[in-house]
Amino acid sequence: MKPPVSTIMFALCMGTALTFGTIAVGAEKIPASSIPAEYLVQPASLAATLQSTSGPPPLVLQVGFRKLFDEAHIVAAEYVGEADESEGLAALRERVAKLPKDSAIVIYCGCCPWKKCPNMGAAFAALQKLGFLNVKALYIAKDFGTDWIDKGYPVTKGG
Repeated sequence: MKPPVSTIMFALCMGTALTFGTIAVGAEKIPASSIPAEYLVQPASLAATLQSTSGPPPLVLQVGFRKLFDEAHIVAAEYVGEADESEGLAALRERVAKLPKDSAIVIYCGCCPWKKCPNMGAAFAALQKLGFLNVKALYIAKDFGTDWIDKGYPVTKGG
């Protein structure tokens, strides 16, 4: 049973996510595969960029699950929240609100295989909609453990 229109309108005004059937109101359900290839960065490339001293590193934001971030995350990454939830998208918007639109930003999740990730597409779309011009999405084909940790790229453990 669908909620009344007044409930949907209230949820939209409050930025709340309501899910019923296949319809999502609030948090956007956008697949990671919708991110164009030119905006993807491979793990080896990001690891090299983060280890380079030839310029300021990008802001790295984890847009997935807190438990994953707490277990291990990219060195200097910040946790903003699950981008498939309204609260996570709001935290993402708040974190970047005062940044210049040309800021280098890399988002990542790594919760599951890229084609099943519920967070990357929504985070990328939100940053694009806000007008950020230098956003990259870390392409994690399988999961963070396999594609980052097992490759020996630097991590920090704990939240």
